[in-house]
Amino acid sequence: MAVAAGSPGATASSLRQMERLHKFIASAGVCSRRAAEDLIRTGRVEVNGEMVSELGVKVGEEDEVRVDGEIVRPQRKHYILLNKPKGVVTTMRDPQNRPTILRYVPELGVTLKPVGRLDMDSEGLLLLTNDGELAARLTHPRYGVEKEYVAVVRGEVGDKALARLQKGVFVDGSKTAPAKVEAGRYDPKRGTSRLTLVLHEGRNRQVRLMGEAVGHPVVDLRRTRIAFLRLRDLPPGGCRALSKTEIASLRRLVGLES
Repeated sequence: MAVAAGSPGATASSLRQMERLHKFIASAGVCSRRAAEDLIRTGRVEVNGEMVSELGVKVGEEDEVRVDGEIVRPQRKHYILLNKPKGVVTTMRDPQNRPTILRYVPELGVTLKPVGRLDMDSEGLLLLTNDGELAARLTHPRYGVEKEYVAVVRGEVGDKALARLQKGVFVDGSKTAPAKVEAGRYDPKRGTSRLTLVLHEGRNRQVRLMGEAVGHPVVDLRRTRIAFLRLRDLPPGGCRALSKTEIASLRRLVGLES
């Protein structure tokens, strides 16, 4: 039976087997804990048939929790690293019937969501999980999680354009955060340069828009790293489960208990 923390029915023995409602919702992969708090405050959560709007409520395994009428159950957490190929959209289903990442991800009986996105013409490291709290923190600029990209751009990138990329450029009306950007060798035959960029934010099509802003459109883009995770020898379309050590390290990186 759900009880409010501090209420007469909240005995020490019962609370040891219970957890706060917003944490329960997040652990079921619905959303982050903060988003779960908003769901509770706005009356979208029911416990045992009754609407709950207090954040102090705790629930146990015997309680029935619903969000927007749908039953919420704890799920085993899964963490998959995928080398997304080009020509594939970063979604499990596409209304336009384009190829999706679903074909490369094993069926685990849960709904996995991508942590950030890569556009259809980009490739590289993509993390998928049903751990809503971890996904939210990995993508939030406040936690400063590094994402590394290797881009091939048109033209020879000079010092002035490189400095602009490093300091930040205006994209969609706001300036990008400072980034680590290194220029590789210019290929005169192809008329392209290679850039390595390390970002702490993840706006939609950010690297491509940054390239356009300094006059060097991106012709090829690959994400090679998220935090300490790298593709290594994983082929395009290949995927693997993260190890327990990798999962614990990711969670500690963003201030979550392992």
